[in-house]
Amino acid sequence: MGTDGQLLDVLEYAGENYSHAEKLHVFIKQILDKNRLKTKDLNAIAVSMGPGSYTGLRIGVSTAKGLAYSLNIPLIAVSTLEVLARKINMESGYIIPVIDARRMEVYSAVYDTQYHLVRKVQADLLEDNPFNVYLNEKPVLFVGDAVPKMQDFLSHPNAVFSNERYPSAKEMIQPAFHKFLKQDFENTAYFEPFYLKDFIVTRK
Repeated sequence: MGTDGQLLDVLEYAGENYSHAEKLHVFIKQILDKNRLKTKDLNAIAVSMGPGSYTGLRIGVSTAKGLAYSLNIPLIAVSTLEVLARKINMESGYIIPVIDARRMEVYSAVYDTQYHLVRKVQADLLEDNPFNVYLNEKPVLFVGDAVPKMQDFLSHPNAVFSNERYPSAKEMIQPAFHKFLKQDFENTAYFEPFYLKDFIVTRK
């Protein structure tokens, strides 16, 4: 929750077992009550648009759309990978947020130190060495829950690995407020999260 581009308060949970459906609505009510606010005091709703967990995105986006629609306020979407990248401050090089996409695949994007998108979001196979072009140029800091998998696979003198694993609502404030000022809003009725890949049920 933010005001005028500054963080007002945050309430979040990152445990081993995700429980979006059980906790999200409770957290929303708790943070509003704590700050003596009502939903009618909100000017916009910002949501992480993905890529990421199918279930988590579906629940988060559905909740955000429901609030935005019922309150008749704008819906703002921010890339989950940009939120991850903004956890990092570095003077030079590249920031590459990586989200585990199972097996030897990761969802990633490449940002510069000012969080400008250098390479768009895509699914990468680690066997293809997709990051060598950046590692051969400058230091590269990897951040996200796929880092442990990458540390076992990737060895390069320019590779640095962050201990940060999960995106936080705290890093959504600045990009969301920037979009709010530009009136860069989503169509609430038709907005869908960015799953990147279709959800497919398979056997183990």
